[in-house]
Formats: sequence, structure tokens, C-alpha cells
Amino acid sequence: MKAAGLFLASCAFALVPLSPSFATEPPVAAAPAPKTTFTMPPAWQQAHPSGDVTVLTAPESNFAIALVEVGPAADGKAAADAAWKAYRPQGIHPFKLATERPGRNGWEQSTVIDYETSPNEHLAISSVARRFGKSWTVAIIDGSEATSEKRAAAVNLVLQSMRPAGYQREMFTGRTAHPLDEARVAQLIDFVRSAATGLKVPGVGLALIDHGKIVYEGGVGVREIGKPEPIDAHTKFMIASNTKSMATLLLAKLVDEGKLRWDEPVIQVYPQFRLGSDQTTRSVLIKHLVCACTGLPRKDFEMVFNTTRNTPASETFKILAGTEPTSGFGETFQYNNLMASAAGYIGAHLLHPDLELGRAFDQSMQEVIFDPLGMHDTTLSMEEGQKGDHASPHSNDVHGNVAVTSQDVNYAFLPFRPAGGAWSSPHDMILYIENELSEGRLANGKAMMSPANLLARRERTVPIGEDQYYGMGLMEDSTWGVPVIHHGGDLEGYHSDMYAIPSAQVGAVLLTNADNGPAMRRPFMRRLLELLYDGKPEAVADVDAQVKRTDAEEAQWRSKLVNPVPAPIASGLAQSYRNADLGTLTVTRKGDAVRLIAPAWSGDVAVRHNDDKTESLVTIEPGFQDLDFVVGKDAAGKRTLTTRDGQHVYVFTELPAS
Repeated sequence: MKAAGLFLASCAFALVPLSPSFATEPPVAAAPAPKTTFTMPPAWQQAHPSGDVTVLTAPESNFAIALVEVGPAADGKAAADAAWKAYRPQGIHPFKLATERPGRNGWEQSTVIDYETSPNEHLAISSVARRFGKSWTVAIIDGSEATSEKRAAAVNLVLQSMRPAGYQREMFTGRTAHPLDEARVAQLIDFVRSAATGLKVPGVGLALIDHGKIVYEGGVGVREIGKPEPIDAHTKFMIASNTKSMATLLLAKLVDEGKLRWDEPVIQVYPQFRLGSDQTTRSVLIKHLVCACTGLPRKDFEMVFNTTRNTPASETFKILAGTEPTSGFGETFQYNNLMASAAGYIGAHLLHPDLELGRAFDQSMQEVIFDPLGMHDTTLSMEEGQKGDHASPHSNDVHGNVAVTSQDVNYAFLPFRPAGGAWSSPHDMILYIENELSEGRLANGKAMMSPANLLARRERTVPIGEDQYYGMGLMEDSTWGVPVIHHGGDLEGYHSDMYAIPSAQVGAVLLTNADNGPAMRRPFMRRLLELLYDGKPEAVADVDAQVKRTDAEEAQWRSKLVNPVPAPIASGLAQSYRNADLGTLTVTRKGDAVRLIAPAWSGDVAVRHNDDKTESLVTIEPGFQDLDFVVGKDAAGKRTLTTRDGQHVYVFTELPAS
């Protein structure tokens, strides 16, 4: 898995009410030739430089989506080549990889084409070619990497809404769900087993519930590769960002009890709260901490580079104090783990003001959420999580073989655990989903909280894509007409999702112990809906395509690496480097191996030669791969290593030799 994409999250600050453009469906636009329809993102500009080319430009003006009606072509890559010539005749970046996707949404064939870019270019460039009949339509993604991340929801909206003109979507609206009977449960288990085998996931925890009855809890595969212990109903996995909705459930309970209001300014509840400016700080309401709608970007690198197991929970507020939004409130979906972390800690502080923030959160979650729901396997302790019946994290190593990974990065997330630090089991998580389906009514008939405040967490804030929305630590996906309330979770070697379908009173939990796990999540949602509503059988082909894609991408990534690091490059590295935000990086050598050591993690590196004649050190540690450090020098001649996430660039500068 790519280290830069380890975590999912939720965030917020507020200046004005949500933009009215999000309150209603955006207009459906049509390409110049009436062959393809799509939905136009609000606030974007549309132009038609030629008859078959439509260019959609982001508000920042440095990122665009070009939709090109190509007509007949030999294949997807040939269609993309023709589209680039029509859109930007002066040429494109070198070809990198083409991978096939199943034809969906009315398309008969789909190909994704990636291109080579150098890290210093900070560009996001790709193409998606889709065929209907003999004609191809190509979507070109072209522009700033930072804007691509910031406007990801708008990109999703365009790509997901592209359809051949006149195509009618498959929708399950109005259909009555079948029960999850023994035969359908068996089909879901078979689907999970087959997907896990294809994606090289050693173990998957699975649980299913139908109208308040748990119809299955257990799993497939093993807790750790090379060992016989199977996954069962009580095997603990890290559930990562699925912790967020548990933290918002704590807030909902506090609102129920009158200790908090959703629309209350955060600084009235927790005066120590600060963001980058006084104006921003004053604008944040409690509900904005977890809405992903405030414009604050991710700052995950600052969480996992310079953090240790002993870092206090208060670090959340220290990092937030230097954070400002990069887009307007309500303008677009931007995920920020730190804001969700702050939400949990602030709620816990109200309950236990005399305790250190971390202890207050752990105790509050135990008292208010875990104990009432009977979640006895669930813990916020890394030590307790790894005792007894638990799954080990896995990833593919640099040779493509499945290997057990380190827990270092997962320990680094501990100080920010309201955003993603819980361990849980299939049994406990299906109890949690049961609470969502019953709207807060416990199995004994008593109300845990009012339905109004539990459901407030599902209210739409900003779109994530077409018919997909973020709430408060929960997402809604209505792609097929029936709302599915869910959320994913991603940490090193652990990837999960939970699903509640209120209209069918059906829920599911999927927990995986390998970094290919995310490729199972949406196909599993699709398979569940297929079985409930007699949908077209698409999920199996979706997994098959994911298997081929991940294999091809890994092989292409490995082909670019030079390992071990060539001696001239290794000898030219400084002993240590420092960045003010991310801390110190130390370079060590053992034989031919070159290793980078940060406070929170360490990993061997290889070299990649970039197209702009620079070299990058690239992490190759299982579970922490493809973190890129460009080797260079600053204006004063000091040696540097430069890395980046979507919207930040971090330069490590050499320290004097000891």
C-alpha cells in the first residue's frame, strides 16, 4: 500500500452556512455531441475549445477534466492518445500503465491509463477511456496534485456520472429486500473467500445482521500467515477510521444529555481549541469538527512522522493550532483526522475534566459506548488489542509476497485515537451496526439515546461523489437508489468497512488484515445489494478487475526500483536530516541496505530514477511503501530530502555530522 494514503478521516471549521449548491442536485450537463452525459460540479467552469472536447476547470484554474468524444479506436489506450491530441496537441507525459475495469454505468469497456510524472512536478495526470458500441469517450485528468486532492469529490462526481446518452441506471428503489437466508449468507461467505484468495488477504472477519438477528459472525482465512489459527467472531482487528462514528456517537449522547449542542462554538466548550487564525477558530461549531466540510486539508504526515507511543493526546490541538483551510466552508469534501481526534477528546473532557485527555476518552468510550452495547472485545489499547485472539497486519513486500508488517505506524496513531485507534471484532462491530439500525434502542428495549441525535450523524454535509455524501463520521452511498450508511477504516495492514441498510434492516461488517483489503470493500457492498435486490451480477467481475489492477500496479512499481541503493547515491547522503514539522530522519547503512529512521517508523529504501533526472529514495518496507524522498540540495548547498502529501511539501535539510 502507498504510505501517503494510509488514513481516512473527518474534519471541520465554519464560516458561512453550507453552499446552496449542495442543498439541491447539481445540473446535468451534456457534452457537445449528444453521446455522453455527466453532472457538472458546482463552481467549476465549462468550455468547448473544439466540437468534441469539453473542458471543466476547477475554481483554482490549475486543474481540469477534459471530456473528449473520440469515436472508434483500436483500444482504450489508442482512444486516450487520440483524446490528448484533440485536447492538448503539444503532447502528453510518457505512458506508464493501462489497466482494464469492467464496463459499468452503460459502458461496455473501460480502461484507466496512468502516465509518468516526476515528484517535483506535483502533477496528477491520467485518463479514463470508456467505450459504448464502437465509440470511445475519454476523461482526461490534468493538473495540480494539490488541487486534485482538494477537488477529489468533484472529480468523482464527473467520472461517476458519465453515461452514454439515454442510459437508464439500475436502481433498487422501491424493491423489497430478500431476507438474508442461509443460501444468501453462504453466497456472501463464498464471495468473501474468493475475493480474499485473489487479493492475497490472509484473513477476513465478517458479520451479518437481518432485522435484529445476527445471521452470521465469523470469517475466512487465518489471523496470521503461516499460522493455523482461524479468524472467528471474536478476532480483534484495528478498525481505524470506523472509530470516528463511535466518537460522534459519544457526542450525540452528550447532546442528548444537554451537556453539548451541535451548533455550539467549540471554544465555548473547550477554550484551548485553536486553528490557524482567530477568525477560523471562532467559527467552528461542534458539528463542524466531524463534517469534512470545512476546508481543512489532511495533515497526516505530521501525525505519523514525529509521533511516538509516549506523545500526549494534547498533540492533536498543538498541530491544529497551525492549520488553516485551503478551500471555503461547504465548498468541497476535505478529510482531516485531527479535527475528528479533537471532537472525541473534547467530548471526553466534558465527562472527565480531571483526567488526561487520552485517559478521559478511553474511559468515556468504555462507559458510554462499549459497555452499553456489549462490545466486550473492543478496546482503545494497542497492548490489549494484540493480546489473545487478534489478527496480525500484512502487506506485500518488495517482491510481491505477503508478509507480516510492523505496528509502528499504528502505534503512532495512538495519540490521535478518536480518529481511528480502536480494535474490535466481527461480533462487536455487528452489535454496533445493530444500534445504528435500531436508531439507539438497545437489545433489552431501553433507549441508549434519542433517534434524533443518533440520526444527526447521517445528515448530509458535502458530496463525496455522485449520490455519495459525508455526514459526521458516517457516509451515505445511494448509488443504486437504496441508501447504505457506511464508513471505511485504513491503517497499516488493517482495512475495514461497516454497512447499514436502514430500509432493509440489514447490516454487515467486513474486517481485513492486509493492505489489499480496500479492494474488497465496494465489491462487497455491491454483492450484498445484488443478493438483497436481485441486482445484476457485477461484484465478482469487480473483484477480478481489482486483482488484475493491483498486480499490474505493483509489478510496474517494482520495475522502476533500483535495489540496493547504488553506492554513489548512498555515499552522497547525509547522516541525518531535519524538518521543523516532521522531525529528524536518520540514514543508516547495513551492508548494501540503506534505511531511513524517523521517530515513529523506520524502513529500507530503494532508488527510483525520475524523468526529470532527479533521484528519489523510495520506502520499500511492507505496509509502508512508496513514500518518496527526492534527493537534492538547497540554495546554500546543504543536502536535502523532499517529500510531500497531497497539499504539503516537506523539506528535510541535513544536520551537521556528529
